[in-house]
Amino acid sequence: MLKEIKVAAKYILNKTNLSPKIGIILGTGLGSIADSIKKEIEIDYSEIPGFPLSTVVGHKGKLVIGLINGVAVVALQGRFHFYEGYDMNKVAFPVRVMKYLGIETLIVSNASGGLNPDFEIGDLMVINDHINLFPTNPLIGPNIAELGPRFPDMSEVYNPTYIKNAFEIAKTHHIKLHQGVYAGLTGPTFETPAEYKYIRIIGADAVGMSTVPEVIAARHMAMNVFGISVITDIGIAGSIEEITHEQVIENAKKNEKNLVLLVAELVKAIH
Repeated sequence: MLKEIKVAAKYILNKTNLSPKIGIILGTGLGSIADSIKKEIEIDYSEIPGFPLSTVVGHKGKLVIGLINGVAVVALQGRFHFYEGYDMNKVAFPVRVMKYLGIETLIVSNASGGLNPDFEIGDLMVINDHINLFPTNPLIGPNIAELGPRFPDMSEVYNPTYIKNAFEIAKTHHIKLHQGVYAGLTGPTFETPAEYKYIRIIGADAVGMSTVPEVIAARHMAMNVFGISVITDIGIAGSIEEITHEQVIENAKKNEKNLVLLVAELVKAIH
């Protein structure tokens, strides 16, 4: 696996003169963040050795390298999910490639179901912790010491300085911003009312089908992580309505202007 990671990274590095330190993963319906990038290069996933292909509507399947606010970044327009049939090593593969591109900070975004009664569709939630409800973990199997330790610490997964920065940016630009715990499940079904209730009881404010495996892999490699969710449906008793993937994509776009601004300003602050 390590050889495949290095081959993919070398292929990408040979196509750019930039040296990005910040990586961004764009979730369902959130590809508009990539439109704010002054692009130097755009590569289809199919061209990158060893890269899986994104099969989900709302994920373009492109790697973009360019500048946001003058800061070099690499962005993934589309991610890979356990429910697509990929094993966890494939789900985490792009994050590991990012490490060998020189990425030190990972910004992850997703569309998620809101469990906190204070949330409304379109709200933004900074992730301050997560619960792994996947039946497996991207670190299961022989540990590759070059990537990280056998038992990585997870006491502070999401960088508190970045969270503070985000709220300062939100205050300056009058952006409504929450923070909370994200629970990651396999999908691809949306949750039942009983499942929403259970996930809320165990401490989550939002729930989705991604992010957690990527973040675990990133922290294993000592990357700093910032995560943000767009609330695209509500899983609160009395407010649960039938939801489709198309509605999730549409709802993800409701606050895209503020999300793009927040990410752009955060990139500048981190740099």
